[in-house]
Amino acid sequence: MSVRLAVTTRAETFERLQPALGDRGIEVVHVQPDERVLPVAESPFPDVDVGWVYPSRLMEGAVVDSHLGVPWVNGRADILASRNKAGVLTRLAAADLPVPATRVVSNPASETTVGEAAAAVGWPVVIKPNSTTRGVGVAKVSEPDSVAGVTDYLDLVHDYRATGDRSYLLQEYLPGATDYRVMVLDGTYVGAVQRRLPDERLAEGGWKHNVHRGAIAESVDLDPELRRLAERAAAVLDVDLLGVDLLVTDDRAVISETNARPTVDDAEKYVDGFYDRVAELVRETAAGARVET
Repeated sequence: MSVRLAVTTRAETFERLQPALGDRGIEVVHVQPDERVLPVAESPFPDVDVGWVYPSRLMEGAVVDSHLGVPWVNGRADILASRNKAGVLTRLAAADLPVPATRVVSNPASETTVGEAAAAVGWPVVIKPNSTTRGVGVAKVSEPDSVAGVTDYLDLVHDYRATGDRSYLLQEYLPGATDYRVMVLDGTYVGAVQRRLPDERLAEGGWKHNVHRGAIAESVDLDPELRRLAERAAAVLDVDLLGVDLLVTDDRAVISETNARPTVDDAEKYVDGFYDRVAELVRETAAGARVET
């Protein structure tokens, strides 16, 4: 039976899914939720059977979701849960999974309180917005005055009353950690990449491993214990398609973040049969064999 899958971005994931799933009887169509005018009384979208992941812009997403009327591989609740970094880390820690030492700050908080929390985490400390992606707004600071300087900017942003999220994280910095993005599909490990900076970026003092900031992602044969750690994280969060970020040092491994809207990478970075598993998950979701979250 032919299935039509709606994908709400037209970037790498769409370009990779379309031919691979097309060969498996699944037509991948683009549904644009943003940067346009959407009618509310009639649908401007083609008929589809299932959605890939719920749109990142939740307001427009509600309109798209109502028009399409289909289940999503990753639904709205999955996106909301994964976007809240503090919420994810709290759930994982409650399940006895390793996470970095972290404090969540709800603004407004006094400079003294924030400084004491940063000191408790340890210097240098990473300051990270709670709900951004691709390393946006992340800073590493080494002493209280720098913490105050960064949080001054956050205070200004959070003072705008339409700002939905007024929280941020103070998180321990793990020098020399190896950074992995692990993909878990339907509860099972399907591949991993190591993200690293080019030598010239390291020489310049770079430390963020986000691919969108110039890092290189190389396929790796991940250690079985790390595979199981990523699978346990996906099970705790109950998300079918999840990118799990691991930081690994000589003596520990921690889950730093998760992403319920992960970019699908080149096929060679996944296990054999990856797209067969993706196709199966899409068909099961379309058929209602799974409960959408």
